[in-house]
Amino acid sequence: MSSTSQTVKAGGGRLAALTAWIDARFPMTKLWKEQVSEYYAPKNMNFWYFFGSLAMLVLVIQILTGIFLTMNYKPSAAEAFGSVEYIMRDVNWGWLIRYMHSTGASAFFIVVYLHMFRGLLYGSYQKPRELLWIFGMLIYFALMGEAFFGYLLPWGNMSYWGAQVIVSLFGAIPYVGDSLMEWIRGDFYISDVTLNRFFALHVVALPIALIFLVIAHLMALHEVGSNNPDGVEIKKVKGPDGIPLDGIAFHPYYTVKDIVGVGVFLIAFCLIIFYAPTMGGYFLERANFEPANALQTPPHIAPVWYFTPFYAILRSVPSKPMGAALMGIAVLLFVFLPWLDRGKVKSIRYRGPIFKFFIIAFAISFLALGYLGTQPATPTYTTAARVFAVVYFAFFLLMPWYTSIDKTKPVPTRVTYHAH
Repeated sequence: MSSTSQTVKAGGGRLAALTAWIDARFPMTKLWKEQVSEYYAPKNMNFWYFFGSLAMLVLVIQILTGIFLTMNYKPSAAEAFGSVEYIMRDVNWGWLIRYMHSTGASAFFIVVYLHMFRGLLYGSYQKPRELLWIFGMLIYFALMGEAFFGYLLPWGNMSYWGAQVIVSLFGAIPYVGDSLMEWIRGDFYISDVTLNRFFALHVVALPIALIFLVIAHLMALHEVGSNNPDGVEIKKVKGPDGIPLDGIAFHPYYTVKDIVGVGVFLIAFCLIIFYAPTMGGYFLERANFEPANALQTPPHIAPVWYFTPFYAILRSVPSKPMGAALMGIAVLLFVFLPWLDRGKVKSIRYRGPIFKFFIIAFAISFLALGYLGTQPATPTYTTAARVFAVVYFAFFLLMPWYTSIDKTKPVPTRVTYHAH
């Protein structure tokens, strides 16, 4: 035996000994098998299933870049804007870390919205995945809070006035509105105190909540199993060894497949960072390159693009309390999808024409409201926002009716899969 072979064999023996030592004290191999190598996923999952793993990737990017940003950021009204400029101009590779974080915020919402839309297409919220869906929605709510609190931290002029507008919405709540606004701000106006508490929530509280919610989401997923484009439960048909006949091990098959999705995503991510980090004002607004000024209102105050569908609903209603209520309801309605949908099948492949019409109309209304929320509130845009808001709410509120009367196709007992 050659010396090289002996070295490799010795190295493998030491690694096996180390693994055995760890396993005797911590279930490392057991967790790897249960959660990855022996977790059987449907073999017909398509590209729509990339976005869950991409959301995990972006979460890691945001946490790591956020840690490095806090090393030079100063959470005070006097120094916050200057510290961001210092990161961009004087810190080695600071501009790259800052742009990765700002682009990552938008990328997070892009992949999460696509992940949620896949759930709508294939009925991933239906039994037995109701709790899985609820955990996912809690992640979405925490992500919205994380984005809102982080938006104020650069202390730019749009950040300042955007926070002013959003916090003022709580004033529409009867009886407790003014006190609630003061409690959120920690002061009578957006001030140094507000910036400090938003920094604490953005950097500590909500990231911890997000991590625990993601763990709960994954645990629930692995308990009930992944959905698939056919909406067929693969656990119902198993071989003599107890393995689903329509399942394949997540590793190496889907880990390799996800690497392809990660590669495509990172190419697009890097192109934006290096060539269009502001995305024409959608990712980083022009007014945010000016320091916060309580005496100078930006010409058009609007939230970041991922909040604009709900902002358009808010502005479409003349009554501020009613607009704020409808905006909140528009977000919360997603939670109740498992009970609103009375359909007999899960996947859009076997749904009838009525459901397909409503989900297409919903997607169009969501995109249209997102665009209208970025535009000035002219009479024409306001009327259009009202029309699309009606379509948006109709998708949810009429769902018990149209899903119960819709004609569906027979669902196969096994997944439909064609090897490439």
